[in-house]
Amino acid sequence: MSAIALTIAGSDSGGGAGIQADLKTFAALGVYGASVITALTAQNTREVAAIHEVPAAFVAAQIDAVLGDLAVGAVKIGMLGNAEVVAAVAAALERWKATNVVLDPVLVASSGKRLLAPDAIAVLKRDLIPRARLVMPNLPEAAALLDTGVAEGEAEVQAQAERLLALGAAAVLIKGGHGVGPDSVDLLFDGSSIMRFAAPRIPTRNTHGTGCTLSSAIAAGLAKGLSLANATRQAKDFVTAAIAAADQLAVGRGQGPLHHFHGYWR
Repeated sequence: MSAIALTIAGSDSGGGAGIQADLKTFAALGVYGASVITALTAQNTREVAAIHEVPAAFVAAQIDAVLGDLAVGAVKIGMLGNAEVVAAVAAALERWKATNVVLDPVLVASSGKRLLAPDAIAVLKRDLIPRARLVMPNLPEAAALLDTGVAEGEAEVQAQAERLLALGAAAVLIKGGHGVGPDSVDLLFDGSSIMRFAAPRIPTRNTHGTGCTLSSAIAAGLAKGLSLANATRQAKDFVTAAIAAADQLAVGRGQGPLHHFHGYWR
């Protein structure tokens, strides 16, 4: 049986993040990728110029088409856009009893463009987070979900992870890419233990799509039957190598993409 993962996210016309980054990641890690598009973006390495949201009913129709036929082993969720789409995705996942749901709560693009309407956050917390095996915000996203300040230091990060876990997710991974210090540290908390995943910060501006790539890499690992800890470790290693190789690409004039196929291109 082929390992299959589904990404539910927005399309990045520049190819560096969103659906495009997810499918590249699935392919690089040996997983067949299916997709449900929640929004179209007019985007490049410098900006998100425009967003066209897909109606919630059509998002649901895409999910029904995929889960009604494919044996999906994991679902990665990224940009959702608005409260109606959040509710439709949550209902569809419940309808199909989807497992191994990895939720990357994409609130704002790296360029600063808002990607989730403010009134959708409450729906995300109420309807979608309790369906997730893993919720994985970065530091600013965790603060926004909890309506508090950005955590400083690992003790505060752990405290915020515990509060997010109380919303109903099985596990929380708070990403440390926006932090300070020589290492980027991600903390995984499942209510009983905490695991620390650290990698040296790499001096490059070509980090567009890092969060999308990490979440889809974790979903790929879960689709292949890895434990959550091993899927996270594999994903962290993959993303670190993709960032390290990013400057081998010459894409755009802004914040360029990771090199998802660093292990294959020569």
